[in-house]
Amino acid sequence: MIESQLIILQQAKNYLDSVSESQYTQVITPTFMSSAGAHMRHILDHYYSVINGFPEGLIDYDKRSRGGVVESCPKAAQNAIEEISTFLKSLTTEQLQKTVKLSTEISVVDKQVAIVDTTLGREVIFVGSHAVHHLATIKHIAQAQEVEVEGDLGIAPATATFLRTG
Repeated sequence: MIESQLIILQQAKNYLDSVSESQYTQVITPTFMSSAGAHMRHILDHYYSVINGFPEGLIDYDKRSRGGVVESCPKAAQNAIEEISTFLKSLTTEQLQKTVKLSTEISVVDKQVAIVDTTLGREVIFVGSHAVHHLATIKHIAQAQEVEVEGDLGIAPATATFLRTG
């Protein structure tokens, strides 16, 4: 499970290696509402929610650092990925099986927060899946900018399996 997360994060790092700061922060309207940097920050915020919430036993995906240096500086995002990777590599099987609480808003109409039981492992899987989803959007932004990126950037594992066997 951890190895798959590290692959996803390496894909993100490879993207960051291929893009300039101006490309990273550019919003291509009207096709996109936000920059690749905003999507990358959002990805990393979710990983940090796991990192910060695990010691307390409460992961809250609504605590985010909107804006900030990770959103505007590819090098800062790379540094964050290194930090996240180090955390993931430190996790034990026992920690991944540990039950934690998850807090998240569930309504776009009004503020409704759900708090449910989950495991650290399940949330690590979730943040990886969430990252793949946003990396797919980043890939589309990069393509619109004519930035060359890996072909499998933003491809879900089940889709990759289908493409290999289909």
